[in-house]
Amino acid sequence: MRILTTLVAAAAMLAGGLSGAFAQTIKIGSKNFTEQFVVAELYGAALEAAGFKVERKINLGGTLVAHEALKSGAIDLYPEYTGTGLNAVMKAQGVTETDPEKVRGMVKAFYEKEFNLTWLKPSGINNGYAIVVRPETAKEFNLKTLSDLGKASSKLRLGAGTEFVDRRDGIKGLKEVYGAEFAEFKQFAALRLRYDALNQKQIEVANGFSTDWQIAADKFVALDDDKSLFPPYFLAPVVRPEIAANAKIVDILEKVGAALDNPTMQELNRQVEVDKKEPRTVAAAFLKAKGLVN
Repeated sequence: MRILTTLVAAAAMLAGGLSGAFAQTIKIGSKNFTEQFVVAELYGAALEAAGFKVERKINLGGTLVAHEALKSGAIDLYPEYTGTGLNAVMKAQGVTETDPEKVRGMVKAFYEKEFNLTWLKPSGINNGYAIVVRPETAKEFNLKTLSDLGKASSKLRLGAGTEFVDRRDGIKGLKEVYGAEFAEFKQFAALRLRYDALNQKQIEVANGFSTDWQIAADKFVALDDDKSLFPPYFLAPVVRPEIAANAKIVDILEKVGAALDNPTMQELNRQVEVDKKEPRTVAAAFLKAKGLVN
């Protein structure tokens, strides 16, 4: 009887190992914009399909709010961008490294040393800054690169977000690297307002992100960062150590990431913002279509 009891206990421990130490709920967070909502829902639905309990803490706020929530244990993971980790968290403003793996290695090592957090494998999404103009503006000023923009900038109005003002990979860098000094700067906190202003010809130049659905939908021209001002912004889960130690959870999260790239993310963002679908609905349909859930 004692042997049987031992065998049963061992079997229970082995079964429990499939979900690691996670009898508790996995708390998934996100920052405060559409792409984050969708990716967090992708993580959540994939984990739930594998039998894990998930609590969603979507729309926490900006980078530092989500980062502090992860550090404190209020959440166990959230999607983040390597370039954001480099610039907003590490504050490595003088770093000009643009190799994606090297940047990921830098932020991974920093997070592990300073916060006891880590980064999993990146997805195929590189959602870096995109400097965009209307097609007619590109034609009128012969704009193909940010070097071209620097030469014409004194005749153009720029619209950008709040974080873009003080970061080196923003207005400061555009001036330092490309000599850009714009005729006027207009600040728009909401991304959609920048695109509205661009369409309504209130500005000629806007900063957006590479996975914005508006770029493809409105045929905006994204200018080439020919001197590599912007670091790579590959999306990956940033996780607490107990998540990283669970092979099944890691495998699920990384399979979701492997199914994503910029065109895919543009379309998922469009479904939420244009078609007005719920992020959870969009995520569930995508996972099913890709065979990641039944």
